[in-house]
Amino acid sequence: MNQRKKWMDCTACSALSRSRLHQVACSLADQALSVGGMFMVNVALARTESKEEYGMFALFYSVFTFLAGLHNAAILEPYTVYGSGRYRLHSSAYFRSMAWINVGVGLLLTGALLSLYVLLERFAPGTASRSLLGLAATVSILLWGVFQRRVFYVQRQAVLAAKTSLVFFVAVVCGLRLATKAHVLNSFSAFLVIALGWVAASAGFARRLPFGKSPGAFLQMEPGYRSLHWKYMRWVLATAFVFQLMNQGYYWLVAALVSVKQVAELKAMALLIAPVDQIFIALNYLVLPLLAADSATGKMEDMLSTWKRYALGIGVLTSAFAVCVIVFGKAAAHLLYSGRYDDAAPLLMMLGLLPLVMGIGHTMNAALKSMEKPKLVFWAYVCSGSVTFLVGVPLIRHSGLRGAVYGMLLSAVAYTATLALALGNACYKTPVKAADAS
Repeated sequence: MNQRKKWMDCTACSALSRSRLHQVACSLADQALSVGGMFMVNVALARTESKEEYGMFALFYSVFTFLAGLHNAAILEPYTVYGSGRYRLHSSAYFRSMAWINVGVGLLLTGALLSLYVLLERFAPGTASRSLLGLAATVSILLWGVFQRRVFYVQRQAVLAAKTSLVFFVAVVCGLRLATKAHVLNSFSAFLVIALGWVAASAGFARRLPFGKSPGAFLQMEPGYRSLHWKYMRWVLATAFVFQLMNQGYYWLVAALVSVKQVAELKAMALLIAPVDQIFIALNYLVLPLLAADSATGKMEDMLSTWKRYALGIGVLTSAFAVCVIVFGKAAAHLLYSGRYDDAAPLLMMLGLLPLVMGIGHTMNAALKSMEKPKLVFWAYVCSGSVTFLVGVPLIRHSGLRGAVYGMLLSAVAYTATLALALGNACYKTPVKAADAS
């Protein structure tokens, strides 16, 4: 009997390991394909358009990144944490409620950006960029694509997210090919190509969303949800604003203090380290629901054990990636951009260290959010943003693009160090309970 029990336990563990590996593989494929589509758009613009045109696209895509951060704070983060934890028994009703909110936010942003474009076109025509018009026309579609994929992760169906991104990638590649052959590819049509890619992807898998058959409204089931949502969201929303100071803010500082052309060079180099950032995101989509589920049930020992394995894996991965960037980065930049950005390639020696510093911080970020302590994450971003202004701005003024890279690294160090202190303090104050003690 003991032998049979051991065999069954081993079989169950093996099946569980295969299941987790499959989820990780699907999540990595999802990020590779979704970001791969954006990568193709950036490379196509960088190779065919002027640095000024590509620089404007980079600036306004950073605006979308900012809006996506707000969207993440207002909708995706609460949905992931609560959908995987507190409200997992009301998943269909909770999804329907958040889906309507997502649509409303997208339409509101579309109206605001179109209004801004019309005002600029009328009163300051020189500043009404076609990149802004492209973003205004497509922002709601882009945000829906992000939301739909996150729903699949909350359902623990990473394979559906990967299939969605596969359709997106194929559609974008086809759209870029047609736009390039027709000689209409620019910073406006690039946004249209991206949006059409998400339309095709979303339509193909919309029927797999958890609409459910229950007619009950979520707020009738959980009347106190709004206050709980706001309590969590306010800190994540504030964090989304501050986050831009240590990330997208550097593009705008370079544009203001140096030139738009230099923005294009910084973006072109940043693209080469972007793949490892997407690995963080892919793993976070899988790990955050697991951490949130353990935290919600008081299994802090299990949560910390999962986080430690996660942090170790990220540390090994980012160290290897940094070595690859330092050794092969210049050659990769020359090949990818046909020599147009060789002058900026030396920046990769320092940029390659950025994922290493940020990666460890991101694991602690996820752990604190799973403990429903977004306030501590907010203060980490405040410290990092303060470094951007106090140190980053003088560095850019003094050393230009190289100063911006140094500033980004120092901001990342401030972010990770603050999170380490916050997580240590939170764990010290939180009672630990293992799974077998519950």
